[in-house]
This record gives sequence, C-alpha cells and structure tokens, in this order.
Amino acid sequence: MTAPENPQPPLRSPRYWPSWLGVGVMKLVARLPYRVLHLLGRTLGLLTRQLPGARRRIAQRNLEICFPELSAGERERLLRATLADLGLMLVEFAFAWMGSDRALARVPCAIEGLEHLEACRAQGRGVLLVGAHFSHLELCARLVSQRIRIAGMYRVMDNPVFEHEVLRARLHYAEAMYTKDELLATVKYLRRGGTLWYAPDQDMRGKDSVFVPFFGVDAATITATHHLARLSGAAVIPFFHRRLPDGRGYALRLEAPLENFPTTDAAADTARVNAQIERMVREAPEQYLWVHKRFKSRPPGEPPLY
Repeated sequence: MTAPENPQPPLRSPRYWPSWLGVGVMKLVARLPYRVLHLLGRTLGLLTRQLPGARRRIAQRNLEICFPELSAGERERLLRATLADLGLMLVEFAFAWMGSDRALARVPCAIEGLEHLEACRAQGRGVLLVGAHFSHLELCARLVSQRIRIAGMYRVMDNPVFEHEVLRARLHYAEAMYTKDELLATVKYLRRGGTLWYAPDQDMRGKDSVFVPFFGVDAATITATHHLARLSGAAVIPFFHRRLPDGRGYALRLEAPLENFPTTDAAADTARVNAQIERMVREAPEQYLWVHKRFKSRPPGEPPLY
C-alpha cells in the first residue's frame, strides 16, 4: 500500500501550535462562571455587531428575503442584534464543548415536553429531535443531554486539531456522533430506540435536496429527515430552544411528534420540516445564524439571490 502524497502532519506538529493555543483559550473561557461568560459574550457582541464584509451582507440579504414586511429600520435593528449575538455564540460554543458537567448543571434551563419523548421511548421507538442552527445550538444540545441520552449528526471540521478536541468533547456527553456519510449506523441507532439531534436547515447543495418554501421562498433543503424516519421508523419531534434575556438561562421545548410522518412524498415531508424550523426562527429571530447563505442554490432558471 502506498503512502498518501500529502500526509497530515502529527497533531503536535508546530504547524498546529496556533490551533492548540485556540483550544487552550476555549478551555480557559469555559472555566468562567456562567454570569461572567454571558457578560463576556455581550462585550464581544459589541465587536461582532460591527462585523464588516461578506457575512454582514449575507445576513442583511437574508433578513430582506425573510422579513419583507419589516421596515428598513426594523430590519437594521434585527441585523445589529443578530450580529451582536455572534459574540455570545463564541463563548457558548467554548462552554458547551469544554465546560465541566458541574458548571453546566448550574446554568438556568427549563425543559418542556419531555413527556413526548418518554412516550416514544416507552414504545421502544427512536426519536429524531429536529432543531435549527441557532447561535446556542451546541450549548442547548448539551443542556438537553443532562436529562436524556442523545446522539448527534455533525460536519467534520477542516482543522484536525479542533476536529479531534471537539469530537472528544461531544462524545463526553453524547452517546454517539455521526457524519452525513454514516447513514447506516445512524439508522441502526434509531432502530435501537436512540434519540438523535439533527438540524437540516442549511443549504448542503447535494443531490438529496429539494426546493421547498422557507419564509415563503424556495430553499434547497436536504431530505434526510424524511429518509431517516422512513428507514428507521423514528418519530420526528420539533426541538425548540432559545436564550432568555439578561443571562436568565435557556428555554427548551420538545413538541408532540409530527403526525403521519413520514409519507411517501419526500418533498412534502421536507416542506413540513421547514415550516417547523420557520416557527422556531420566528420565536427568536435575532438568535438564528443568518450569516449562512440559506438561499444560495436556486431552482433552474432563477437568478441568484446573493
């Protein structure tokens, strides 16, 4: 067997020392008390609110597309709020990954709807917790894992140091983590009655996507929720989560499983999932990750939106 032409250097290589420094900073941040973390995040938000360049333009365009009913002034205020929220996201990711169990247990968190999950488990049925890409998604996934055992789906990071450290951190509180290429293992986990957290609300530009409405505009949306439910028999439960103001913690809500899901129509099922995610976003629009090009792919013949 021949060696790869450009083998990865070992993780301790000097090439990765800046990455290890970043990991060290995250670990230090994660040791701060939650109230101090929140204050630090708000302070960083004063900087991220001034974020120039492409990401600001993307967020601004997304808000124009999704909230045409708002005035220009209202959208500008929402834009500033969502950019400031990125400051909190930075510290929440560090806390979610590197914070101790004891520290996480002290974070104010109210969870509604666990009875829906327990009912599915009593039937021996797997559950897909369908959420969305909010700034606090990692932290809320860990918070809910304090009450229930969950697994997650994730995208492999480009930086091998962060991939190594973050995956190890996630596996501390998650039963398993699956990539998009591990469909068979994911289905088997759900068939065993497992609970999988999944956020299907980004433009993956793959062959398994369909164009269905999101805020009234066709958006390329992955059909994986339909297929996972069809292949595993899992229930699909919408998972709402939002950050409360003034550092008062987080509100998490599990709703009743979607009825008659899945059907034989992948596009119709995917549209139903998008409708649930739109409901989530409308509850806390400033906390959603608008800096992603959600409408980058367009149906044939349509002009680009960015």
